[in-house]
Amino acid sequence: MTSTATRGPLTPTGPENPEKKAGPWLALLLAGAFEVGYALSVNGSQGFTNLTWSLVAIVFFLLTLFFLSVALKKIDVGIGYAVWAGIGAVGAALLGPLFFDETLTLVKGFWLAVIIGGVIWLKLADSPKLEAKKSDGQATAAPEQPQ
Repeated sequence: MTSTATRGPLTPTGPENPEKKAGPWLALLLAGAFEVGYALSVNGSQGFTNLTWSLVAIVFFLLTLFFLSVALKKIDVGIGYAVWAGIGAVGAALLGPLFFDETLTLVKGFWLAVIIGGVIWLKLADSPKLEAKKSDGQATAAPEQPQ
């Protein structure tokens, strides 16, 4: 007999597989990375007038859409889109000065840190432990009595 501690928490469909939970988040991280590549290559394409950068932008665009759609099969769209957009915004802001004549000031850095913090909190809000607590709380809550 296997204990729950070795199998993981039980869910309505059986033991929870951490790999199934990590897969969509990995796809979302990849989508975010490709979004950074897309933003930078669109900038490099100079309004899609530079053929090489334009082709690179199209490839990154297709990759980011593919991985975002894979991630959104299991992650709520509001959470997934916010994380994806946050990764894209922060990545482009951090890498823009390396590739182009852009500046990153202390004030911009502060607000980027706020975005990063928000993305982390969104991920934590989607954690299995929090989901289990929410479902336990809903199951034990007494129904409201009509007045």
